[in-house]
Amino acid sequence: MRIGIVCPYSWDVPGGVQFHIRDLAEYFLRQGHEVSVLAPADEDTPLPPYVVSAGRAVPVPYNGSVARLNFGFLSAARVRRWLHEGSFDVIHIHEPTSPSLGLLACWAAQGPIVATFHTSNPRSRAMIAAYAILQAALEKISARIAVSEYARRTLVEHLGGDAVVIPNGVDVDFFARAEPEPAWQGGTIGFMGRIDEPRKGLPVLMRALPRILAAHPEARLLVAGRGDEKEAVADLPKELRARVEFLGMISDEDKARFLRSVDLYVAPNTGGESFGIILVEAMSAGAPVLASDLDAFAQVLDHGTAGELFANEDADALADSAIRLLGDPGRREELRQRGSAHVRRFDWSTVGADILSVYETVTAGAAAVAAAEDDDRTPGLRARLRLARD
Repeated sequence: MRIGIVCPYSWDVPGGVQFHIRDLAEYFLRQGHEVSVLAPADEDTPLPPYVVSAGRAVPVPYNGSVARLNFGFLSAARVRRWLHEGSFDVIHIHEPTSPSLGLLACWAAQGPIVATFHTSNPRSRAMIAAYAILQAALEKISARIAVSEYARRTLVEHLGGDAVVIPNGVDVDFFARAEPEPAWQGGTIGFMGRIDEPRKGLPVLMRALPRILAAHPEARLLVAGRGDEKEAVADLPKELRARVEFLGMISDEDKARFLRSVDLYVAPNTGGESFGIILVEAMSAGAPVLASDLDAFAQVLDHGTAGELFANEDADALADSAIRLLGDPGRREELRQRGSAHVRRFDWSTVGADILSVYETVTAGAAAVAAAEDDDRTPGLRARLRLARD
């Protein structure tokens, strides 16, 4: 099958949607399909051979964050050229309502279109106001996928219609077989995310940290992600700042080693999450997980069975749970085992097969419609031929 996938966000700025698209494309390539991904990217960005650049993106506030998007006449021309050259059997557009390549592709594409909705946010006046503009594009979509029940709810409330829920995928074995890094082991709490983005929750963890470190003097916090490191620890007592180690941006391989090494992974995110891919990665690596009780996180963690939850934005509740878990190796081992079993449902062998089933359904439907149209035309043609013979 010839598959075209449209990424709305800049390829050179890592994020959950980009990682999902990358892994999905590579899963289909391993299965023998032909795949091309269209994505915004700066000129000097090294790209995998299956990614086609649609030009550089610009930063735009979106869903409580800053997304790098690509839109305009030149982008539209590049989208049309990519569609023409690809001759795809199916187009898979991610975030078709964002002001980026997804919407442009939805307007321009012909044939079967599958759309995945990643966003989960409160009722948006802007999206409701834009519905008339989006409607023509949305009506062309053959099948809709939401990455979680909460992304599906956003779709239903904002745009109407419905979607099948297929979660984000992870290569579980990639994380499970990673070797721990000795320098990151020994009483370590792990956090991964953009330091400067408040909704990732690092300030909540920093407020909880003095109590945690007082109860466990051997503990330390490892932070992986980009941002202002000095600002992140500015409110910590000076004597505790040395017990926070910043690793900066790390590779996928180091991410797996990081998650395999920590004694406890903490996800203190405060909102705007439709899924929680980092929780799935942490469980895949065997890390015990402690997360804020966002609806999406609760669903990923099987409502507290595969990982523990604390009250969102409550630093004291976070500290209480972290202190207890760091002092209870038996409970952490129980969470490791439960998480490792639960996470198998998110492996690409399951998720990729489910998405492929959606592709096969819409392409079969399009073929049936085309065949029916041919049958409708054929009798008229035969009648004209008979008249010509007479």
